Amino acid sequence: MLLQDVAPKTTDSFDLDNLNQRFASVHPINILAWCLENLRPGLIQSSAFNVNGMAIMHMLYQIAPNPPVPVLFLDTLHHFPETLVLVRDAQKLYELDLHIYRVPDADSRESFAVRYGESLWEKDFEKYHYLTKVEPLQRGLRELGATAWITGRRRDQSSTRSQTPIFERDKHGRLKINPLASWTRQDVWKYVMRHSVLYNPLHDRGYPSIGDEPTTTPVGTGEDERAGRWRGMGKTECGIHL
Repeated sequence: MLLQDVAPKTTDSFDLDNLNQRFASVHPINILAWCLENLRPGLIQSSAFNVNGMAIMHMLYQIAPNPPVPVLFLDTLHHFPETLVLVRDAQKLYELDLHIYRVPDADSRESFAVRYGESLWEKDFEKYHYLTKVEPLQRGLRELGATAWITGRRRDQSSTRSQTPIFERDKHGRLKINPLASWTRQDVWKYVMRHSVLYNPLHDRGYPSIGDEPTTTPVGTGEDERAGRWRGMGKTECGIHL
């Protein structure tokens, strides 16, 4: 059965306050199980293949019936090589229903530079992230018929995420699920180690949060987990979660 053969369920009737109270202390795998039962079709996982997304992916692999939950990956054309290898390996291991979205008029870092100029992230940060993340994400969610999407955000990642709820709505009215919201970094890694979950080797080299290669640096002792993202640019988010 094709994804578009069944009309996605509406999520308008869900009481988010009630859901957030109900699932406040529930293990993420049980949150995901509820989502699978109540939000399909129309449920999507959006993942940059950081450790949080990999933990969620593993949980879904354990409990999701066929067909699998579609996974939306934004190929910014500027990822670390290690990230792209992980995407390939995870797709094979978990038999992912993977959907890759990118800027429509470039297919490599070089062609992106020709089209939009060298080091666009330094000259126009907002335009760079609109082209590589914001627009492809919204196009992907729309084309995949998403009414609900899963992210890997956690409250302890940074001060800007400290109030992240488990269930919320994005600006387009879709249900947005953050099953790891109440988990800590230690909780995630404990799960990853216990279940031998695939993860990006850059996490072992001082990169707790991995984005684009030109805009991600290692994080020092005592810094926020996301301190290495867009260092010196006065940014904490790329725009897709604002």
